[in-house]
Amino acid sequence: MRIQSLPPQLINQIAAGEVVERPASIVKELLENCFDAGAKNIQVDIEQGGVRFIKIRDDGCGIAKEELALALSRYATSKIASLADLEHVQSMGFRGEALSSMSSVARLSLTSKTLNSEEAWCISSDGAEEIFDIQPAAHPQGTTVEVSDLFYNTPARRKFLKTEKTEFSHIETLIKKMALSRFDIAFKLTHNRREVINLKIADSQELQQQRIASICSKDFSSNAIAIDFSASGLQLSGWVGQPTFSRSQADRQYFYVNQRLIKDRLISHAVKKAYQDVLFHGRHPVFVLYLTLNPALVDVNAHPAKLEVRFREGRLVHDFLFSALYRSLAEQRPKPITETTDIDYSSPTESPTAVNYASNNHNYKTTQAQIPLSIQEATPDYIVRPLNNETLTENTVKTFPTLGFAVAHLHNTYILSETQEGIILVDAHAAHERITYERLKSQYHQNNIATQPLLLPIKITISADEANCAEQQQPFFKNLGFELNRISPETLLLRTVPILLAKANVEKLITDVLSDMMVQESSDRIQDKTHAILATMACHNSVRSGRKLTTDEMNALLRDIEITERGNQCNHGRPTWVQLSKNVLDKFFLRGQ
Repeated sequence: MRIQSLPPQLINQIAAGEVVERPASIVKELLENCFDAGAKNIQVDIEQGGVRFIKIRDDGCGIAKEELALALSRYATSKIASLADLEHVQSMGFRGEALSSMSSVARLSLTSKTLNSEEAWCISSDGAEEIFDIQPAAHPQGTTVEVSDLFYNTPARRKFLKTEKTEFSHIETLIKKMALSRFDIAFKLTHNRREVINLKIADSQELQQQRIASICSKDFSSNAIAIDFSASGLQLSGWVGQPTFSRSQADRQYFYVNQRLIKDRLISHAVKKAYQDVLFHGRHPVFVLYLTLNPALVDVNAHPAKLEVRFREGRLVHDFLFSALYRSLAEQRPKPITETTDIDYSSPTESPTAVNYASNNHNYKTTQAQIPLSIQEATPDYIVRPLNNETLTENTVKTFPTLGFAVAHLHNTYILSETQEGIILVDAHAAHERITYERLKSQYHQNNIATQPLLLPIKITISADEANCAEQQQPFFKNLGFELNRISPETLLLRTVPILLAKANVEKLITDVLSDMMVQESSDRIQDKTHAILATMACHNSVRSGRKLTTDEMNALLRDIEITERGNQCNHGRPTWVQLSKNVLDKFFLRGQ
């Protein structure tokens, strides 16, 4: 076949294959145009899941009459004019393909009025026109785009669409996601003339919380951790769900880069890693997060539909996100109910902190019997509440610690504690497991890594490139307890390993780490493997169900969990404690009704 130029409509239909996957794709592109036009109110009307009809109206700046025809041509845009603009894109749209692609696979009508125009103008297209007929129309300031009969001229693509219910579900989900990126815009959505979404402008924190609750559920608002973290020119804000507030699917995860809704594997990995120690197996966190950075540091032109971005310093962004989320989750401890008061203790033995438990010298290979419940020096002092019928005196505690004081050990498993506002049940094993695990990790990260020379050094055969990488990364391996030397162009000799990994398949671990480094310049395999071993050790070395605890031991455990990072969950993501307020208890027994 001879080389020949393709007709314009076919060119646009090919482009539409990348931009217009389904009705929701059209809605996304048009909403982004509304954002860029400075709209404050957006009305979306859908019929038959968007296949039959899509109408989007905004009150933005509008399009001048002389630019309407140009707006429907390919590679025409007001967003950029040079390569420099492309490298600093701050608008949602910029490629200039959306409207021409839509008109090539559907019937499109565009009506618009600018602020200074006396009347509105309308232009229509089905992708085949070369000369457009622009007609006057009645329309307020802003723009309305109507798209009907999607894929009427490409029936093969129409067969790939799902049911009306499914296609509309994609549209509804998309609008909710985009509404979370722009609290300064009001959104309305109807389907077959029935109102589905009506979101007012959220110009206060209270209204923003209401919008988040309406989209992510009311439970999310009460189980969310606020994030506000800045470093190295990056800022992360938003909300992440408590580890115990998770889902079976990753369907409530909203991430925005400079207000642009995106999906990115680097971001997903950073979030997953941050939740690694606290999330139950097979569960997915819920979050609404906003990353703000210099537009020059992110390439938004990496995907035709602009759903993916490419960070110029991916590792920096990954580590920033991980650090922000990891620290935010680590800081989640039981919240104080009231402020403590200074108390003059008549005897140091009246405080559970004075119980003589060893707290800072746990050995990696100790057994449960060798790890007593302990109190760290940083624990605030409290007087133990009298457990008999003594009369409370002035010297008795005036306020409760966060997790209260132990009253009983139920079924040799759960600690029943009384607080000023109700009662708390603590899973003794889960709580002690978290305490022990955090202490073991602290020792590990302080480079107190015990190593073990191998009686017979292990030869590891790899490629020359991997051997070069291993040679360059010798300090990395040494800091983790591995003595790894290159003895030939394609052979490494492993002489020393960390004691924690002595029984692991270290040869495979080393080759996997090098493989990671060759692809992404870093690897967390050794740390992840070590943390997994520490978690197992913590589990086995923690107080077991069935062991009867004394009152002092129970109170010591309560004080420890109050100051332990990630203390609200055990290493497997299970809650360590639950609380019932006096109001809830009163309702159980119909008191006050």
